[in-house]
Amino acid sequence: MLALGALALSLGTAATTAQAQDALERAKESGYIRVGFANEAPYGFATPDGKLTGEAPEVAKAILAKMGIEEVDGVLTEFGSLIPGLKAGRFDIIAAGMFINPKRCEQVQFSEPSYGIGQAFLVAEGNPKGITDYGTVAGNGDLKLAVMAGAVEKGYAEKAGVAEGQLVILPDQSSLVSAVKAGRADAAALTALSIARMADNNEGVESTEPFGEVAGESVKGHGGFAFRPEDKALYEEFNKNLKEFIGSDEHVALVTPFGFGKGYLPNKSTEELCAGE
Repeated sequence: MLALGALALSLGTAATTAQAQDALERAKESGYIRVGFANEAPYGFATPDGKLTGEAPEVAKAILAKMGIEEVDGVLTEFGSLIPGLKAGRFDIIAAGMFINPKRCEQVQFSEPSYGIGQAFLVAEGNPKGITDYGTVAGNGDLKLAVMAGAVEKGYAEKAGVAEGQLVILPDQSSLVSAVKAGRADAAALTALSIARMADNNEGVESTEPFGEVAGESVKGHGGFAFRPEDKALYEEFNKNLKEFIGSDEHVALVTPFGFGKGYLPNKSTEELCAGE
């Protein structure tokens, strides 16, 4: 089930009031829970008929079902507003494939990661400007790079030396595609799976080869599920079940249709990722 627009907003006040009750207890009593997602395929998105799906929502549904919570409602939220929305009580879990990093760890409690993945760029078909990575953009001040608001790519660009004036900051995937197709950006940066899917679904654009380093440092991102720090019981039971699930045959079969699989299993812990390792 999908909660969108005015419905999602109307739930905010009620959700904030209900926080006085333990989130896990509340979810088990009601049989449902709300999760935030950002409509970023293949991590978390809504199908045309309103079904919540993607790597993160499907893994969340599987874990929550093991916990006795059968119904998962999705609250569509711009990526940059996911953490504020969680903290405001609009939903109880972020299920959007959000990368785990030190800055975010200061604000929310992350589960163990459910996947690990590198980066790629969306460019015009034929890649006429020969863009391969952040270094290419940093080395040519005339190039413009589109990044998604609140996502890690802006930080990667800055680390590589891309000037602030070269960045085009946009709210979602469709905006990134439009910017590249219209020539307002020469490339758009996201994780390799997202870029591959965007290239497959749109004419006139293609993906660069994936890469895993920026300025000599690994940028293999690891995504997980985020919780309010005070929702300790919910986080602990979810995380316990998640750790048993990741890498199992059931898990791999579930996420393979979204482009994930054994080649995208995590190789770092949340403790390491929160420490910036």
